[in-house]
Amino acid sequence: MLLGPRCKDGDLAGADKESQEVSMLALRLLQSALVHVNTLLMQEVLADPKWADQLTDVDRRALSPLFWTHVNPYGRFELDMNSRLDLEAVAAVTVPGPRSPQSEASAAR
Repeated sequence: MLLGPRCKDGDLAGADKESQEVSMLALRLLQSALVHVNTLLMQEVLADPKWADQLTDVDRRALSPLFWTHVNPYGRFELDMNSRLDLEAVAAVTVPGPRSPQSEASAAR
């Protein structure tokens, strides 16, 4: 299975504009799904008090779900349909919000 449309010299491959548009929409859908899963995984990590206490506001502002280093965009890959991400558990996790100056002052005492 290939991920995304085939490109040649940065242009979408396709016989006509309609097939190019379908390829672009498929690519956008794939990107949206990847961002969604990455966001859920980041929330799971950030819900861990160990990480929540280590990250500063600057660190949190630098976080982005637009990473794809864990994705294999070429070749074949096997899907294990018996193993799934536990997205319900991740969705139930509450992630601590940004720190306020008052909370940091009280924590310093």
